Amino acid sequence: MPVALGPLEGVRVVDMTTSYAGPTAAMYLGDLGATVIKVERPGTGDDARAWGPPFVDGESAWFASANRNKKSVVLDIRAPEGRDVLLRLLDTADVFLHNVNPAKVHGLGIDGERLRSRNPRLVYCAMSGFGSDGPDSGLPGYDLVAQARSGLMSVTGESGRSPQRVSTALSDVVTGMCAAIAVNAALVRQRVSGAGEIIDVSLLDADLALMAPRIAAFHAGEPEPAPSGGTDSVLAVYQPFETADRTMVVAVGNDAMWQRLCAALDLPELTADPALAHNAGRREQRARVTEAIAGRLATRPAADWLRILGEAGVPVAIVHTLSEVVKDPQVVARGAVLPVPGSGDGLVTVRSPFRLSSTAARNERFPALGEHTRQVLLGLGYNEEEITRMRCTGVIAEAAEPVDAGGEAAAS
Repeated sequence: MPVALGPLEGVRVVDMTTSYAGPTAAMYLGDLGATVIKVERPGTGDDARAWGPPFVDGESAWFASANRNKKSVVLDIRAPEGRDVLLRLLDTADVFLHNVNPAKVHGLGIDGERLRSRNPRLVYCAMSGFGSDGPDSGLPGYDLVAQARSGLMSVTGESGRSPQRVSTALSDVVTGMCAAIAVNAALVRQRVSGAGEIIDVSLLDADLALMAPRIAAFHAGEPEPAPSGGTDSVLAVYQPFETADRTMVVAVGNDAMWQRLCAALDLPELTADPALAHNAGRREQRARVTEAIAGRLATRPAADWLRILGEAGVPVAIVHTLSEVVKDPQVVARGAVLPVPGSGDGLVTVRSPFRLSSTAARNERFPALGEHTRQVLLGLGYNEEEITRMRCTGVIAEAAEPVDAGGEAAAS
């Protein structure tokens, strides 16, 4: 029976990131059991708190989706006393995540070398748009900008139409995953040797990793790709098709699948053609192949083809809308969509994309802005008088009415 503790239990993470990539990385560390202290600016806090609509009871659905399992401290790090609080907090930390522009890090006194001279075991992870060095390291970066500069948009969209961004926070989520991977690797060494690390993760680098097969193919002589509506895969039948009622995708990953597809669609002329026996030949005659398949698929509803091709062992799927995704029996069975405690049915998050057999899903409500300021400062040794004075001078802030919603462990 899984327990509601993770392998990172006892690890303290200070998360000074905003928007989506950094908060996603810190959330995954929290999902794995780490104590995550989210340091936010006075007044507005994380930018994503204002991202919306939709808002539920004044809370951003976007913010909620990347900030479970955290504590919130409001701290003005531009004030000398506020910076001292941050440094004292970092002296107790195992991990520090931030997405401050690389051009401003030294001025704030939070560069990796300086912090690790105070705390040599600190795993320091700097997240940015373009990395900590290079001619454009100081430029601001967002998901959309990274998708554009990495070439990802250049291959996305309908044929003959303008390039399109992938319509979710793709760069942010993948960058968050990359940061979490690197942090976990550094924590392994920290536990063995006591040594910390300086980690550099950027949106552009993450999107370049997503584009690795396309970049490799282009470098090897493939023509420069353009938007194609998803019809230009290295595999000749690996794309969407229209059925009699809706769109579905067909993925033929090898020659045996090709034979099974042709048999299931009753296309003996394709099966018998030796020129189409291998993927290279099918790519040369892609237009002929896809035209024949499209003509057959258009004759019946998608549900019929889902059954027929599924029984034939051909990977297929109907293109689901989100209203279908959240009701998908596999999604439901895996407990992939988690209700946010204290929000009724209004807010949900998506469970982290990994399952540990020993650990139940950790699902604590995102924190109110400044909800844990007093608790954390008391833990650092500040007394009530010092905390009151810093609150009166605006160095710190506390939540007016923290939401009473305890953590939950979802069924594994």
